Amino acid sequence: MIVAANFKTNLTRKKTLNYLGALESILKEKNISQEVLVFPATSSLDEHEGLVTVGAQNAYATFNGAFTGEIGQEQLDEFGIKTILIGHSERRHVLGETQEELVTKFNFYKELGFKIVYCVGEPLEIRESGNEIMMKYISAQYEGIDTEYENLTIAYEPVWAIGTGLTPTLDDIQTVHQALKAKSKAPLLYGGSVKVANVEEVLSIENVDGVLVGGASLIAQDFAKMCEIAQEIENKE
Repeated sequence: MIVAANFKTNLTRKKTLNYLGALESILKEKNISQEVLVFPATSSLDEHEGLVTVGAQNAYATFNGAFTGEIGQEQLDEFGIKTILIGHSERRHVLGETQEELVTKFNFYKELGFKIVYCVGEPLEIRESGNEIMMKYISAQYEGIDTEYENLTIAYEPVWAIGTGLTPTLDDIQTVHQALKAKSKAPLLYGGSVKVANVEEVLSIENVDGVLVGGASLIAQDFAKMCEIAQEIENKE
Protein backbone atom coordinates (compact mmCIF):
# COMPACT_ATOMS: atom_id res chain seq x y z
CA MET A 1 0.00 0.00 0.00
CA ILE A 2 0.94 3.65 -0.37
CA VAL A 3 0.54 5.98 2.62
CA ALA A 4 1.09 9.63 1.66
CA ALA A 5 1.13 12.84 3.72
CA ASN A 6 0.38 16.25 2.22
CA PHE A 7 1.51 18.97 4.63
CA LYS A 8 0.06 21.78 2.47
CA THR A 9 1.15 25.15 3.96
CA ASN A 10 2.08 23.71 7.33
CA LEU A 11 5.25 23.06 9.38
CA THR A 12 8.55 24.89 9.09
CA ARG A 13 11.80 23.49 7.69
CA LYS A 14 13.02 22.67 11.22
CA LYS A 15 9.70 21.05 12.21
CA THR A 16 9.68 19.03 8.99
CA LEU A 17 13.22 17.80 9.64
CA ASN A 18 12.24 16.72 13.16
CA TYR A 19 9.06 15.11 11.83
CA LEU A 20 10.95 13.05 9.24
CA GLY A 21 13.46 11.93 11.87
CA ALA A 22 10.68 10.78 14.19
CA LEU A 23 8.78 9.07 11.37
CA GLU A 24 11.84 7.22 10.09
CA SER A 25 12.58 5.96 13.59
CA ILE A 26 9.07 4.57 14.05
CA LEU A 27 8.95 2.99 10.59
CA LYS A 28 12.20 1.16 11.27
CA GLU A 29 11.14 0.10 14.76
CA LYS A 30 7.83 -1.27 13.48
CA ASN A 31 9.36 -2.89 10.36
CA ILE A 32 7.04 -0.98 8.04
CA SER A 33 7.52 -1.99 4.40
CA GLN A 34 4.70 0.10 2.93
CA GLU A 35 5.52 2.86 0.46
CA VAL A 36 5.52 6.08 2.48
CA LEU A 37 5.44 9.50 0.78
CA VAL A 38 5.67 12.91 2.43
CA PHE A 39 4.94 16.18 0.60
CA PRO A 40 6.27 19.08 2.74
CA ALA A 41 5.75 22.79 2.14
CA THR A 42 7.98 24.05 -0.67
CA SER A 43 10.28 25.97 1.69
CA SER A 44 10.90 22.76 3.66
CA LEU A 45 12.13 20.64 0.74
CA ASP A 46 15.55 19.11 1.32
CA GLU A 47 17.59 16.01 0.60
CA HIS A 48 16.36 12.96 2.46
CA GLU A 49 17.50 9.36 2.63
CA GLY A 50 15.54 6.62 4.33
CA LEU A 51 12.28 4.69 4.14
CA VAL A 52 10.30 7.86 3.40
CA THR A 53 10.18 9.37 -0.08
CA VAL A 54 9.95 13.17 -0.02
CA GLY A 55 8.04 14.81 -2.87
CA ALA A 56 7.02 18.28 -4.01
CA GLN A 57 3.45 19.55 -3.65
CA ASN A 58 3.87 21.57 -6.84
CA ALA A 59 6.38 22.77 -9.42
CA TYR A 60 6.20 24.68 -12.68
CA ALA A 61 6.74 22.92 -16.00
CA THR A 62 10.21 24.36 -16.52
CA PHE A 63 13.85 23.76 -15.69
CA ASN A 64 14.16 27.35 -14.49
CA GLY A 65 13.18 30.81 -15.73
CA ALA A 66 11.18 33.98 -15.08
CA PHE A 67 8.25 32.48 -13.14
CA THR A 68 7.91 34.49 -9.94
CA GLY A 69 6.78 32.47 -6.95
CA GLU A 70 7.32 29.11 -8.64
CA ILE A 71 9.99 26.43 -8.50
CA GLY A 72 11.08 24.14 -11.33
CA GLN A 73 13.20 21.13 -12.14
CA GLU A 74 16.45 22.86 -11.17
CA GLN A 75 15.25 23.44 -7.60
CA LEU A 76 13.94 19.87 -7.29
CA ASP A 77 17.17 18.43 -8.71
CA GLU A 78 19.15 20.21 -5.98
CA PHE A 79 17.47 17.99 -3.39
CA GLY A 80 17.21 14.84 -5.51
CA ILE A 81 13.42 15.02 -5.57
CA LYS A 82 11.74 12.87 -8.23
CA THR A 83 8.18 12.73 -6.86
CA ILE A 84 5.46 15.33 -7.37
CA LEU A 85 1.81 15.94 -6.52
CA ILE A 86 -0.20 17.28 -9.47
CA GLY A 87 -3.85 18.35 -9.72
CA HIS A 88 -4.75 18.66 -6.05
CA SER A 89 -8.20 20.20 -5.64
CA GLU A 90 -6.77 23.25 -3.90
CA ARG A 91 -4.54 23.88 -6.94
CA ARG A 92 -7.59 23.50 -9.18
CA HIS A 93 -10.29 25.30 -7.19
CA VAL A 94 -8.39 27.81 -5.04
CA LEU A 95 -5.46 28.68 -7.31
CA GLY A 96 -7.30 28.22 -10.60
CA GLU A 97 -5.10 25.70 -12.41
CA THR A 98 -6.84 24.54 -15.56
CA GLN A 99 -6.84 21.03 -16.99
CA GLU A 100 -4.63 22.26 -19.83
CA GLU A 101 -2.07 23.63 -17.38
CA LEU A 102 -2.11 20.40 -15.40
CA VAL A 103 -1.60 18.33 -18.55
CA THR A 104 1.41 20.49 -19.48
CA LYS A 105 2.84 20.00 -15.99
CA PHE A 106 2.08 16.27 -16.05
CA ASN A 107 3.79 15.75 -19.41
CA PHE A 108 6.85 17.77 -18.39
CA TYR A 109 7.49 15.73 -15.25
CA LYS A 110 6.51 12.49 -16.95
CA GLU A 111 9.29 13.05 -19.50
CA LEU A 112 11.69 13.42 -16.56
CA GLY A 113 10.55 10.07 -15.13
CA PHE A 114 9.03 11.56 -11.97
CA LYS A 115 6.68 9.57 -9.78
CA ILE A 116 3.43 11.51 -10.21
CA VAL A 117 0.57 11.43 -7.73
CA TYR A 118 -2.29 12.84 -9.81
CA CYS A 119 -5.40 14.01 -7.96
CA VAL A 120 -9.01 13.91 -9.13
CA GLY A 121 -12.27 14.61 -7.35
CA GLU A 122 -15.58 16.46 -7.25
CA PRO A 123 -17.11 19.36 -5.27
CA LEU A 124 -20.31 18.86 -3.28
CA GLU A 125 -22.68 20.38 -5.86
CA ILE A 126 -21.43 17.92 -8.47
CA ARG A 127 -21.81 14.93 -6.15
CA GLU A 128 -25.36 16.02 -5.33
CA SER A 129 -26.18 16.17 -9.05
CA GLY A 130 -26.09 12.37 -9.30
CA ASN A 131 -23.62 9.64 -10.14
CA GLU A 132 -23.68 10.13 -13.91
CA ILE A 133 -22.83 13.84 -13.72
CA MET A 134 -20.25 13.19 -11.00
CA MET A 135 -18.42 10.55 -13.04
CA LYS A 136 -18.51 12.75 -16.14
CA TYR A 137 -16.95 15.57 -14.08
CA ILE A 138 -14.20 13.31 -12.72
CA SER A 139 -13.60 11.75 -16.15
CA ALA A 140 -12.85 15.21 -17.59
CA GLN A 141 -9.90 15.39 -15.17
CA TYR A 142 -8.36 12.40 -16.96
CA GLU A 143 -8.35 14.17 -20.33
CA GLY A 144 -4.82 14.50 -21.70
CA ILE A 145 -3.34 12.37 -18.91
CA ASP A 146 -1.36 9.24 -19.77
CA THR A 147 -3.19 6.77 -17.54
CA GLU A 148 -0.73 4.03 -18.48
CA TYR A 149 2.35 5.95 -17.33
CA GLU A 150 4.36 3.44 -15.31
CA ASN A 151 5.21 5.93 -12.55
CA LEU A 152 1.64 7.14 -12.07
CA THR A 153 -0.40 7.00 -8.87
CA ILE A 154 -3.92 8.46 -8.83
CA ALA A 155 -5.55 9.95 -5.73
CA TYR A 156 -9.32 10.31 -5.55
CA GLU A 157 -10.33 13.16 -3.26
CA PRO A 158 -13.94 14.30 -2.94
CA VAL A 159 -13.34 18.05 -2.59
CA TRP A 160 -16.15 18.51 -0.08
CA ALA A 161 -14.54 15.97 2.29
CA ILE A 162 -11.10 17.60 2.45
CA GLY A 163 -10.48 19.09 5.89
CA THR A 164 -14.17 19.07 6.80
CA GLY A 165 -14.30 15.90 8.85
CA LEU A 166 -16.92 14.59 6.42
CA THR A 167 -16.31 11.43 4.42
CA PRO A 168 -18.36 9.54 1.85
CA THR A 169 -19.78 6.24 3.00
CA LEU A 170 -17.56 3.20 2.55
CA ASP A 171 -19.93 2.02 -0.19
CA ASP A 172 -19.60 5.37 -1.97
CA ILE A 173 -15.80 5.16 -1.87
CA GLN A 174 -15.88 1.60 -3.18
CA THR A 175 -18.24 2.55 -6.03
CA VAL A 176 -16.09 5.46 -7.21
CA HIS A 177 -12.84 3.52 -6.84
CA GLN A 178 -14.26 0.64 -8.85
CA ALA A 179 -15.21 3.04 -11.66
CA LEU A 180 -11.82 4.78 -11.58
CA LYS A 181 -9.93 1.48 -11.61
CA ALA A 182 -11.55 0.82 -14.98
CA LYS A 183 -9.92 4.00 -16.27
CA SER A 184 -6.40 3.17 -15.10
CA LYS A 185 -4.63 0.27 -13.47
CA ALA A 186 -2.35 2.70 -11.60
CA PRO A 187 -2.41 2.51 -7.78
CA LEU A 188 -5.48 4.41 -6.55
CA LEU A 189 -5.40 6.29 -3.25
CA TYR A 190 -8.29 7.77 -1.29
CA GLY A 191 -8.00 11.22 0.27
CA GLY A 192 -10.48 13.34 2.19
CA SER A 193 -10.56 13.58 6.01
CA VAL A 194 -8.57 10.37 6.46
CA LYS A 195 -7.40 9.98 10.06
CA VAL A 196 -6.24 7.31 12.49
CA ALA A 197 -9.84 6.60 13.52
CA ASN A 198 -11.05 5.66 10.02
CA VAL A 199 -7.93 4.66 8.06
CA GLU A 200 -8.36 0.94 8.71
CA GLU A 201 -11.89 0.98 7.28
CA VAL A 202 -10.79 2.99 4.26
CA LEU A 203 -7.75 0.83 3.52
CA SER A 204 -9.87 -2.31 3.74
CA ILE A 205 -12.12 -1.20 0.85
CA GLU A 206 -11.67 -3.04 -2.44
CA ASN A 207 -9.66 -1.06 -5.02
CA VAL A 208 -8.23 1.31 -2.39
CA ASP A 209 -4.46 0.98 -2.73
CA GLY A 210 -3.56 3.55 -0.11
CA VAL A 211 -4.41 6.96 1.30
CA LEU A 212 -3.42 10.60 0.84
CA VAL A 213 -3.67 12.27 4.24
CA GLY A 214 -3.85 16.02 4.88
CA GLY A 215 -4.24 17.64 8.29
CA ALA A 216 -4.24 14.34 10.18
CA SER A 217 -0.70 13.65 8.93
CA LEU A 218 0.89 16.65 10.63
CA ILE A 219 1.74 14.74 13.82
CA ALA A 220 4.43 12.18 13.03
CA GLN A 221 3.17 9.65 15.55
CA ASP A 222 -0.36 9.75 14.10
CA PHE A 223 0.85 9.36 10.53
CA ALA A 224 3.18 6.55 11.60
CA LYS A 225 0.19 4.80 13.20
CA MET A 226 -1.60 4.94 9.84
CA CYS A 227 1.44 3.36 8.20
CA GLU A 228 1.42 0.67 10.89
CA ILE A 229 -2.28 -0.06 10.27
CA ALA A 230 -1.59 -0.37 6.54
CA GLN A 231 1.16 -2.85 7.35
CA GLU A 232 -1.14 -4.90 9.58
CA ILE A 233 -3.79 -5.07 6.86
CA GLU A 234 -1.25 -6.22 4.28
CA ASN A 235 0.18 -8.82 6.67
CA LYS A 236 -3.31 -10.33 7.08
CA GLU A 237 -3.83 -10.70 3.33
